Amino acid sequence: MDKRFYVTTPIYYANGAPHVGHFVTTTAADVVARYYRQTIGNNNVFFTTGLDEHGTTVEQSAIKEGYNLKTIQKYVDKRAVEWKKAFEQTGISYNYFVRTTNPKHEEFAKQFIQKLIDNNDVYKSKYYGKYCNGCEKFLTLSDLNKEGYCPLHRPDQVVKVEEKNYFFKLSKYAPKVKKLILENKISIIPESKREEILSRLGGKIEDISISRPKEKVAWGIDFPNDSRQTCYVWIEALINYISSLEITDKKEFWLNAHHFLGKDISWFHNVIWPAMLLSAKYNLFKGTFIHSFVIISGEKISKSKGNIITPKELIEKYGVDGTRYVILSNFPYINDSDITWGHLTEKYNADLANGLGNLVSRVAKLCEQNDLALSSDTNVKPHVSYSSQQGGYHVHIERFEFNLALEEIWRDIKDLDVEISKNHPWDLSKEKAAQPLQKYARELINIAYALKPFLPETAEKIEKQFRGPKIKSEAPLFPRLPTGR
Repeated sequence: MDKRFYVTTPIYYANGAPHVGHFVTTTAADVVARYYRQTIGNNNVFFTTGLDEHGTTVEQSAIKEGYNLKTIQKYVDKRAVEWKKAFEQTGISYNYFVRTTNPKHEEFAKQFIQKLIDNNDVYKSKYYGKYCNGCEKFLTLSDLNKEGYCPLHRPDQVVKVEEKNYFFKLSKYAPKVKKLILENKISIIPESKREEILSRLGGKIEDISISRPKEKVAWGIDFPNDSRQTCYVWIEALINYISSLEITDKKEFWLNAHHFLGKDISWFHNVIWPAMLLSAKYNLFKGTFIHSFVIISGEKISKSKGNIITPKELIEKYGVDGTRYVILSNFPYINDSDITWGHLTEKYNADLANGLGNLVSRVAKLCEQNDLALSSDTNVKPHVSYSSQQGGYHVHIERFEFNLALEEIWRDIKDLDVEISKNHPWDLSKEKAAQPLQKYARELINIAYALKPFLPETAEKIEKQFRGPKIKSEAPLFPRLPTGR
């Protein structure tokens, strides 16, 4: 693979606090960023996330809170502080936090759209149809449910629109995009999401509106050479993946760019975005990873539906690493993952409190009783399956199968637990117990190395505890919780 690795999340609407759906995407990208920092070095990895600060939803939310067009910037500034704090609390190790009100992004976005215009791929026409304010999306027939509304948001979020806009010739580029996907020059993981895109590309592809009249959407970037129109928020948002590299002088990372996102925005990223890049004559990104939804009681999480679980609530119950684990071990790789508090608590207790946490306490106590120490300069190398690019652990992470990579680690945890129970080191003399206990301590350091991308705080605690100068018992890593909410 390329020496560099660029991973992005979508930029999230700055109209509220993050919920567990945002946490899923951002934590998945964080795991991959941390993994590649271990394997190819910190300087060769770049990870972006952040906020989409323009558009209808942001404008409406700001007005509801008493802001106006002159003061909306203060509203998004406040939201940016909230989101950065939330990412810090959940251990998200991004390199750059995107804000689309950054003047450098705004200028770059206009220049990019001008390239589409210069290539004769933009024209003005009238749009008739439906628009979902929740999605910030013009709806085609295939987007609508049987009742004629957006399936992801309340019916009142969908409005009929008749307006004069600028259009991008998506139909011109659709055959080329389809060919690139078929040839895997645009990689889409998993395969089921690739098939969905190819199936839709088999139908009629219409050109798309890329602007809104300013009297309808005032909070946005002026369309090039027409101050009566603002850039359609989704078109502008996609451009952040390149503007972020321009702003940070990291342009070389674009050649190995990977976009992480949920399935509801796959069409934007896998069809519209590459078509825009082809028109503007940019190199294409390497690929996308499309996960399904985390749902609660059979419904997609949505601000408009009010069925929100926040990362803050999860952290208060499970801690940062506990939250990362219960979500990643239930990762919605192909199918939606329906979570309940009861299920998450059961998983936490079984795998963390009774599993990893109990094993660490058990080995530490035995080592303490036998005055065992692994000197801090002891060269304890991780096991080959974790330290080299071999074996299921690496394959699963590089395919973004986080739950399966965790299963590999937990298999080693269970095997070590069984070995200890079988060998009864507590019945041995200090002299005879020293060798097996050193082996167990080294195995735990090995496990901690593998856990670093997933549970960074926990991995650091284990390494610190077992690398000396003396191995001592500590408070449980994961206290057992009562079942239920």
